[in-house]
Amino acid sequence: MSTGLIIALIVIVAVVVAVAAVLTLRARGPRHGASLKRRFGPEYERAVARHDGDTKAAERELSERVERHGSLQVRPLEPAERERYEARWTAAQERFVDAPREAVAEADRLIAELAGTRGFPAGGQYEEQVAALSVHHAHHVEGYRRVHRVAQAHPDGAHDGAAGTEEMREAMVEARALFEELVRPSRHDGGHRGVASARTAAPATRRDGHRTPSLLHRRQAKES
Repeated sequence: MSTGLIIALIVIVAVVVAVAAVLTLRARGPRHGASLKRRFGPEYERAVARHDGDTKAAERELSERVERHGSLQVRPLEPAERERYEARWTAAQERFVDAPREAVAEADRLIAELAGTRGFPAGGQYEEQVAALSVHHAHHVEGYRRVHRVAQAHPDGAHDGAAGTEEMREAMVEARALFEELVRPSRHDGGHRGVASARTAAPATRRDGHRTPSLLHRRQAKES
């Protein structure tokens, strides 16, 4: 076989391989995107919006999150730990009655600490912790982001008007969903929820007649 024919065959094989690779990537692309969309739900849409509608960039970001944190082993809580966290959350909700800003700051700290205890990156690595939480709790991680933003928005202790209080109330309500996900025993924990869990949604009334986040949230759900 002549050298020219060998070179021609090599070129043909290389072209065929390249075309096959392109077709394979195209075939996998939509399925890969659909898989990420199913896994991340609202977090997928937030990533796309953050990348100005560039779905490929958003999917690369989400894929990198899965690669970094998908194999994370969540540590189960001991029953005593669970009760302590639940009691602290209940106390934060009750504190909202007279000190909403301090209650929101405590909720922010509490979720960060709880996530770290369960094996997610420590709270001092906020962005990395949120990224890891988004892989395992995609439908509720935005509540943590929101309560963190609100907690960081008032560092000087400035007076909050009615709108500020309402924003903090909504942040507490939304963040509670992630807290309950993190504190709830998994199938592998073998534990039972403590008595404190019944208090995480306990009603309380402010001196001025306004209800704490949990009660107002429950009342709105009932009326709807």
